[in-house]
Amino acid sequence: MKPYRPEHPVPPDADARRTTAPVICYPVDGLPPADIPAYRAAREGWRKVTDLRVPPREARCFEVPAGCFFRIVSIEGPQVGDLNLWAANDLGERFFSGKTRALHGTHLSTGDRLWSSLPHLRPMATITEDTLDWYGFDEHGGSVHDVIGTRCDPYTHHLLSGAAYHHCCHSNLTRALADRLQSPRDSVELAVHDVLNVFMCTGFTRDTGQYFMKASPVRPGDFLEFYAEIDLVGALSACPGGDCSTEHSSDAAACHPLLVEIYEPKGPPSGWMPPPRNGYRGGHGP
Repeated sequence: MKPYRPEHPVPPDADARRTTAPVICYPVDGLPPADIPAYRAAREGWRKVTDLRVPPREARCFEVPAGCFFRIVSIEGPQVGDLNLWAANDLGERFFSGKTRALHGTHLSTGDRLWSSLPHLRPMATITEDTLDWYGFDEHGGSVHDVIGTRCDPYTHHLLSGAAYHHCCHSNLTRALADRLQSPRDSVELAVHDVLNVFMCTGFTRDTGQYFMKASPVRPGDFLEFYAEIDLVGALSACPGGDCSTEHSSDAAACHPLLVEIYEPKGPPSGWMPPPRNGYRGGHGP
């Protein structure tokens, strides 16, 4: 992509226009902060309910009851994963990556929440532990666990290469959800949505503003941990890009499985209550 070249004359006050102060679109000071010490205290005496191995270049579905924890764990080698979440009793309520990004930023870590789609707009899960929180933002502007990418998909792959590839994360997630629901794939595909790119290291180039990926810093033993605020169905794809250091949507990259672990605490965190649906009932005007 070529650098942007304006077609119109640069106005004399161009510098003044560029240097206006930014304003945060959604100040979150009014949101109740996640009580991370209370969440972590609730892990005392918990028990592992189950775990699920997600094979390379495939996806699997899992269920997490409200009030339980779940972890996505690197187990054999650096590997990124694409995560979808739905309310267990209503697939129409799904993870809203765009609003999550607007509230918490481009990359998520401990204390951030995964918010659901309109009109529900409530926390679905809270990140309670992130072993990669040390990474921060690197010299390229990259960081981990992004909500800026969408998911690799066969349509974009075909658009750019003319080839058909069936292990893109979109296809993996579609197959996994169809298998869980025992439904045709084309009937569930529209429920698959933009993801949390777990362990993926991404950003935007400073010169052209293009979305980039680079080798994930994840290593076996690293995990991202969540607390389920509502009853959840999740689907996780072990991306065909492996650690996304070279390419995705192909069989060329070295890929590894991921592990989903689900834990049941003895009791909920102190003061915790399941979040209600969003309180707006205004009818969108007179």
